[in-house]
Amino acid sequence: MDPYAWSWNPEALLLVPTMTTVYLLLARGLATPAWRKACFLAAMAMLLAITITPFETIALKYLLSIHLLQNVVLAEWAPLLVVLGVAPALARELARPGIVRAVTYPLVALPLWLGTYAFWHIPSIYDAALRHPHSLLHLEHATYFLSGVAMFWPVFQDVPRRLSSGGRAAYVFAGFVLGAPLGLVLALVPEPVYDFYVSAPERLWGLSALADQQLGGVTMATEQAAVFFALFAFWFFRFLAEQERDPDD
Repeated sequence: MDPYAWSWNPEALLLVPTMTTVYLLLARGLATPAWRKACFLAAMAMLLAITITPFETIALKYLLSIHLLQNVVLAEWAPLLVVLGVAPALARELARPGIVRAVTYPLVALPLWLGTYAFWHIPSIYDAALRHPHSLLHLEHATYFLSGVAMFWPVFQDVPRRLSSGGRAAYVFAGFVLGAPLGLVLALVPEPVYDFYVSAPERLWGLSALADQQLGGVTMATEQAAVFFALFAFWFFRFLAEQERDPDD
């Protein structure tokens, strides 16, 4: 199989345009600034880029490091941009159902996201998902995305409950501290942990299975440090500014 072949994932080609259409229809009737629409559309473009291009082929057949980066997009980057794309008026409508109120509660959303990440990275489950790309793997990717949206919701949205700036900073810091070990473990273990990639049809870019895993682990850890530190800094400095403005609060 050509590692640089486009995958033309039919599920992505159906779901991404559908989500985009529904979002634009909902946003049209509500006050949605152009920058929010741009965030949502950027998230959808990311999802297409990692599912229909050679990125998908390499991720699911050849290199663990690329698959780990694909997971990062599904569980972090795209959900973050989707949540930023939701204007307050739309957020109030989306937050009405009880299930949304439940899964976006911070003490539910963060463990849900961490648990989803940890569960799918168990070696036997990770390998099984890759061997069943039209069932388990789709379920894995869907849970990454949905748990990511739930996790980032309290960081940016004020409904169904509003965290203070200090609370948001603490929440993001907890996410980084609890989520970072996964990438570090993959970077530091002395042997490959995923048999699927050890038996890849060919080695790409001169990477051994162990070097591929180490690269993926370092990439995950570095990406999470950058994203979560930026979010933590934003909310922490906003918290300091609020305290300076209202010292008695």
